[in-house]
Amino acid sequence: MPVVSPSLSSPFAGYGLGLRKEHYQDFLETDVPVDFVEVISENFMVDGGRPRHVLREVRKRYPVVLHGVSMSVGSADGLDRNYLQRLKALVDEIEPLFVSDHLSWSRIDGFNSHDLLPLPYTEEALDIVCANIATAQDALGRAMLFENPSSYLALQGASMTEWEFLAAMCERTGCGLLLDVNNIYVSATNHGFDAHAFIDGIPAAHVRQIHLAGHSQGRDMLIDTHDNAVCDAVWQLYARVRGRVGAVATMIERDDNIPPLAELLDELGTARVIAGDLA
Repeated sequence: MPVVSPSLSSPFAGYGLGLRKEHYQDFLETDVPVDFVEVISENFMVDGGRPRHVLREVRKRYPVVLHGVSMSVGSADGLDRNYLQRLKALVDEIEPLFVSDHLSWSRIDGFNSHDLLPLPYTEEALDIVCANIATAQDALGRAMLFENPSSYLALQGASMTEWEFLAAMCERTGCGLLLDVNNIYVSATNHGFDAHAFIDGIPAAHVRQIHLAGHSQGRDMLIDTHDNAVCDAVWQLYARVRGRVGAVATMIERDDNIPPLAELLDELGTARVIAGDLA
């Protein structure tokens, strides 16, 4: 595949899937009808071994998105320089379509919670996030995408909504937005805000990728488990999102209860149909 420019100025409008080990052979041995694949960056940041070999081979056939889960741009003690160095090595080798992570924090004083913890939507938190994003983008030599997280508690003292925070973050840093439609639905349901107000308030010009996934009903709230098919309510929100942002990269995430590849391709076909109906 040709090298894709790291610039976010020209949207890429393909349809993709998350590459999971259950489907390695499908992607290595057959022509899977997708425009790109996305991988969890941390699973491939150690050089050598089968995962890195598989990624190299898949990259010869498809553009790749590197999607991280532990950059921790909300950490008040800054970013892990060793992490950035290892990510940069992977970026330089794979030449990904996008590099993304989450608007969250997971690390303090060297301890990593391995969870995507929420941020207060305050000016102070915005300053920290923007400084860390600038550090990451400088280290990688490219603009990144950051994903709106699902959340299960709302921190007190917010001076702006989540979508206002995202808009300010993108404007100040030049980063792009990875808009997770399932996360909008989960958070809106859990906290009682209007998902349509979120979509109307997002910085549409900065959206470069969309995630679609399933969730589960917990005891008291929805949980972003990525172990089910996309539900009807999320498909409806996806249609509204596409009406706002236009043609951008769209993919299906499934991280547990992995079905046969054909089922995920059917879901991706639904996304194509919805987008086509809006064209």
